[in-house]
Amino acid sequence: MTRFDAATETERRRLFADAVAAHRRRSSPVMTVDVDPDDDTTDGGDVAPWIQLAGTEVVLDVTDAELERLKDLLGEYPEFRIDELESPEDAEGTNAVITARSDPNRIAGFIEAAFLRVFELEEDYRAWVTAV
Repeated sequence: MTRFDAATETERRRLFADAVAAHRRRSSPVMTVDVDPDDDTTDGGDVAPWIQLAGTEVVLDVTDAELERLKDLLGEYPEFRIDELESPEDAEGTNAVITARSDPNRIAGFIEAAFLRVFELEEDYRAWVTAV
């Protein structure tokens, strides 16, 4: 991979698909996609959203409202399923682990949709692949 960030939907989907493919080729433990914390398109929360891929598992932290939107989104991805939801008492959210047995383009589409619809980011948010 030679590029690590993107700010349009087409560029982000291509970036995410390339990162998923590189993650698989390298058999790396985790691939991480972060939203630029200085980007004006985020809601100004304490922590910018992130999504990780570990093998066939997509992992993300969500609030209660985001979890409901995530469940709605998963209705469009029948090959993806929630395997684990963990809500520690000292945390304000839920860690969701989703099994995603699919090709890089489908996973890239899910990641893009999650940032836009689950985390409700603006259309021109900037994402960075920070680990492959």
